[in-house]
Amino acid sequence: MVLLEKAMATFRLALIQLQVSSVKSDNLTRACGLVREAATQGAKIVSLPECFNCPYGTKYFPQYAEKIPGESTQKLSEVAKECSIYLIGGSVPEEDAGKFYNTCAVFGPDGTLLVKYRKLHLFDIDVPGKITFHESETLSPGDSFSTFDTPYCRVGLGICYDIRFAELAQIYAQRGCQLLVYPGAFNLTTGPAHWELLQRGRAVDNQVYVATASPARDDQASYVAWGHSTVVSPWGDVLAKAGTEETIVYSDIDLKRLAEIRQQIPIFSQKRSDLYAVEAKKP
Repeated sequence: MVLLEKAMATFRLALIQLQVSSVKSDNLTRACGLVREAATQGAKIVSLPECFNCPYGTKYFPQYAEKIPGESTQKLSEVAKECSIYLIGGSVPEEDAGKFYNTCAVFGPDGTLLVKYRKLHLFDIDVPGKITFHESETLSPGDSFSTFDTPYCRVGLGICYDIRFAELAQIYAQRGCQLLVYPGAFNLTTGPAHWELLQRGRAVDNQVYVATASPARDDQASYVAWGHSTVVSPWGDVLAKAGTEETIVYSDIDLKRLAEIRQQIPIFSQKRSDLYAVEAKKP
């Protein structure tokens, strides 16, 4: 029993920073190949990036959208089962009842769809002279939280822009999550300014591990992703960080370390719930 507990206290996480092309079948094939590679290196939980099966952009979402289950998620289910891993499917454009969503599907080691998360906060921004982008032109927002359990810990999901909303991470921490995973595609304006800062903030605020999986950078794309997929510890340390190229980022997640940090700085028991609260309005 002691050996089992020790084994479950650490696990390897892998983030796949995929070079996304306009050919869906190629993206799926290469993504699955990199998932297999990560599994051979001992990864137990693997995440793909946001919009891993198509270019990121409002004009592309309806063009590449599919049902869930569908072609892309079927491939993810198969490779998760083949590798016996937990696979966080980045995100894909999902079509449902005439609406489009930016959706993350998660599969268990037996290939079962564990949970589906639709991006809650749509990326509608306007930084004059830098970037204007409005996901709401084609996408609808999700309306529910998504967590899933593994033998190691409970995991909470967000997608890209969701990381800016501290309340979401706080709800997940309240629900017992020890790892938050945000597939995301920040850009060359917001990336250098806020990408790492937000991850470290969410990690320290909630004493959780935070991981982000970005597409690799393609300077010829209509939307250029920042890259730099990252893993941050509950202490705020950057444990692993990619460059801009296609690669796999690995990090060994130590839940014993997380427990030590929470014991040393017991913020959860010290919150002034008599003065303030962050509460979920839905289950």
